[in-house]
Amino acid sequence: MSLLKDLPQPSMHRIAVHVTKAGLRAVRQGSPWLYDQAVISHKPHGECGDLAVVFDDERRFAGIGLWDPNSPIRVKMLHSGKPTTIDAGWWKDRLQACREFRNELLEDGTTTGFRWVHGENDGLPGLIVDQYSNTVVVKLYSSAWFAHLASVVEGIVAVSAPERIVLRFSRTVRAANTFGLEDGATIYGNAPEAPIMFLENGLHFEADVVQGHKTGHFLDQRDNRAIVRKMVEEQVQGGNVRCSVLDVFSSTGGFTVSAAAGGAATVHMVDVSGPALATAHRNLLHNTQVPAIGRCMVTDIRGDAFAMLEEMVDEGRTFDIVILDPPSFAQNQESVHRALGSYERLAKLGMALTANGGTLVQASCSSRIDLDQLIDVADAAARASGVYLDEIRRTEHPVDHPIGFEFGAYLKALYFTISHV
Repeated sequence: MSLLKDLPQPSMHRIAVHVTKAGLRAVRQGSPWLYDQAVISHKPHGECGDLAVVFDDERRFAGIGLWDPNSPIRVKMLHSGKPTTIDAGWWKDRLQACREFRNELLEDGTTTGFRWVHGENDGLPGLIVDQYSNTVVVKLYSSAWFAHLASVVEGIVAVSAPERIVLRFSRTVRAANTFGLEDGATIYGNAPEAPIMFLENGLHFEADVVQGHKTGHFLDQRDNRAIVRKMVEEQVQGGNVRCSVLDVFSSTGGFTVSAAAGGAATVHMVDVSGPALATAHRNLLHNTQVPAIGRCMVTDIRGDAFAMLEEMVDEGRTFDIVILDPPSFAQNQESVHRALGSYERLAKLGMALTANGGTLVQASCSSRIDLDQLIDVADAAARASGVYLDEIRRTEHPVDHPIGFEFGAYLKALYFTISHV
C-alpha cells in the first residue's frame, strides 16, 4: 500500500546564509557542496531540509539549497545564479530535464533499467533515482531530503507515471531517520511481491529493489558489459569456440550473463556473497531464450576474491578474458595509499590468470583513484610480473551517470591485451 499520504509535508522554511568569500566563489562556480567551514552565519536556526538561501555581502541572491546541520556539507546546493523559487513546478521541471537527458538510452526499448537522477551530477546532491521498468527507486544520501520527499515523488509521478516508487536509505540516513519510514518501503503504488524484471541491452535481469545492494543492480557498468559481450562474440567468430571468462567480484552476474550471451564456452564467477551468486544464476535462467547462454557452462566459487585468485594461480589456471570489477577500495582520502596497493595486487593476480594474448579488464569505482593512477598501478603490476601490456580501450561513465562537477567522476575501466614475455 502507498505511504504517500504519510510523507512529511514539503518544507518552505528559508534560512538566510552568509558565507566566506571562498564559499561564495564555490557557489557561483556551480559547486553542489557548501561546507560547514564556509558558513559564517545563518538566520534563523533552521531545521534539516529547510531551504538555505545564500547571499553575498550586499545581500544579493547567490544560490539556494537544502540545509543539512548533520553533515559537513552544510548546504546541498540546488541552484545558483538568478533568484528562483523551489516549488512543485521547479521539482517537476528538474526531474523532467534529467529524464529527457536519458531519452537516447531508452529509445530502442532494449534497456529499461537506468539511472534517472545521478545526485550532485544532476544538480540534486544526495538524491539518487533509479528506474527498473515501471518501478522507480528513490535513494536518499542526506536526511535533508525527507522534507522534500513528497515533492520529489509528485514530480516523478507527473513525469513518468510509474507503477510504484520504493524508498531506500544510505547507512547514515537510516541511522538518522526519525520520520517512521522504513528502508525498502513502497511510498507510491503497491509493494512489489517479487524482484523487478528489466532489460539491459536486450538481456533480462532482476532487481531486488527492497533489500538488494544499492538500488538492486549496478547500472553503471552497462556499457562495459556490452563491450565484453562483443569481445566474446569476436573471439568466437575468430575461431576460439572454447572462449573462457573469469568474472571476479561478479555480484549478480551482469558481466557473466553478457559474456555467456556473447558465446563464451565457460564463465567462472568469484564473489563473497552467496545471495548475489544465487541471483546471478537466476539471471542466467531469465535469458534462456538466448541460445548461447544455454550452451555456456557457468561455475562459481564463494569467498574472498584475493584468496580465491591466489588458489587459481597456484593451480595454473588461465582464462581468455579476465574481468576485475571490485568495490571501492578507497572509502576516504586516508585509505588511498592502501587502496592503490590492493589494486596492484589484484592486477598482478589478474595478469597471471589471463592467457597469453588474452584480455584483462580492470575497473575501479573509487572516486579518489583517478584514471592515471589506475594506469600506473597496472604498469607497476606488469613490470613486477614480467608481463607486457597493450592497452586497447579505456572507458568511463555511461550516459545516465553524467559527470556534472569537478569531483563527480568515479568509474573507469582499462582493457589490456596480456603478453607473457
